[in-house]
Amino acid sequence: MKELNHISDIYKNYETFVIDLWGVIHNGMKLNAEAINVIEQLKKNSKKIVFLSNAPRPSSKVINFLIKMNMNIKYLTNVVTSGEAAMHAINKNQFGKSFFHLGPPRDTAVFEKVKGNRTEIQKCDFILCTGLFDEHDNDLEYYKKFLEKHVSKKLVCTNPDLTVHRGDVEELCAGSVAKVFEKLGGEVVYFGKPYEEVYKMCFKSGEKVLAIGDNLRTDIKGANNLNIDSIFISDGVHRDEYNDTTELGALLKKYKVKANFFQKELKW
Repeated sequence: MKELNHISDIYKNYETFVIDLWGVIHNGMKLNAEAINVIEQLKKNSKKIVFLSNAPRPSSKVINFLIKMNMNIKYLTNVVTSGEAAMHAINKNQFGKSFFHLGPPRDTAVFEKVKGNRTEIQKCDFILCTGLFDEHDNDLEYYKKFLEKHVSKKLVCTNPDLTVHRGDVEELCAGSVAKVFEKLGGEVVYFGKPYEEVYKMCFKSGEKVLAIGDNLRTDIKGANNLNIDSIFISDGVHRDEYNDTTELGALLKKYKVKANFFQKELKW
């Protein structure tokens, strides 16, 4: 893995750029100006840009969120989310009909078309996990007790991320609840990175693809799973796990992944 001072040095080698949003393009509160400049330059050079996010919401909701942050709509023609992929499966009753929603009220758009099938956890065919309940958003012990009697059901996780940084504050994501469920002996179906299915919505085989992300477990692991090149953004979700760039190799080893390049932040 080598340090890449400027993506402009290598961009000509690729046709398609699959770029993570949270931690690369924005921090949950504001856009990263350097990253937006990269998007502008790639667009000028007629490159295909796909934003691939593990957001547990339909793509349209993420697009609206980005527009509110003042992102130009012209960049948002290809936005793929784990929530969108999960929504298609839920609408087809792929895991059964009735479900229990485990997550905050803001995530209900993912089951809008089948909201009549929502029920209590005792009666459901499967558990749909989009995140944590607002009133228990940092207490994984609560979920251990809450889920232990329901491990015979499948849990569908619409965001495999364990944590995210909103500004400087670390928050738990749906993936953390899914891990609790797995430790209890339950079966989890994941939608999003690093799982291959979601990448089929981003590019066709044969395209020269570069993946860019800050999460080794999802963004970089996903790139490895699909055998595509990647840039690891080091000042993202893992920023508290290493002290200087010499330790980055050990960090990648810890997560059993490889990246071709790294940048502190996405920079043209």
